Amino acid sequence: MTNELLPAPRRVRFVELNAKALRALADGDLAAGSAEAHVALDPHFVGDRARWIFGYRADQLAADPSAAPWTTRAAVSEPDGAVVGDAGFHGPPDETGTVQVGYTVVPRYRRRGYARAMLRALLERAAAEPDVRTVRATIRADNEASLATIAGFGFTRVGERGNERDGIAYVFEVPADAITTTRRRPAGD
Repeated sequence: MTNELLPAPRRVRFVELNAKALRALADGDLAAGSAEAHVALDPHFVGDRARWIFGYRADQLAADPSAAPWTTRAAVSEPDGAVVGDAGFHGPPDETGTVQVGYTVVPRYRRRGYARAMLRALLERAAAEPDVRTVRATIRADNEASLATIAGFGFTRVGERGNERDGIAYVFEVPADAITTTRRRPAGD
């Protein structure tokens, strides 16, 4: 029998990407986005897909500045300080108390546990918010890594949707009161 230690779970903290940072990134200006965020963002933050997302989020904040606490943030690995991706919610809770999570890991940091760390932090945030009743994740059917990431967090597949451009995506939900990443069980439970 070997006595191997499991690696410690990854930890991340989130750094706000304000409207100016998001707009700079959408425009492809990594230096300005990094300066606004006060962290050295990875070139992945100005790739085509990221630029589209950050432009969308910048427009979202221009239309509703109160959405800022819920939108995309840079994910920074602790304790080393490397920017490993971005994560957040698609916006504040809707009228039913539902928030949708989104996260992306910079390619060179993938398969190291950062997506799970980001998801864990997002779920902890959602569970702590009294207005959140449900957390949703929508994942393309062919995205095996993201499907594996949400396993073990209590999500249940509740449907699917699709279009010609992106194909089929599965919709998963977990009730906020079932999220156990931050809740302590009473002694004896």
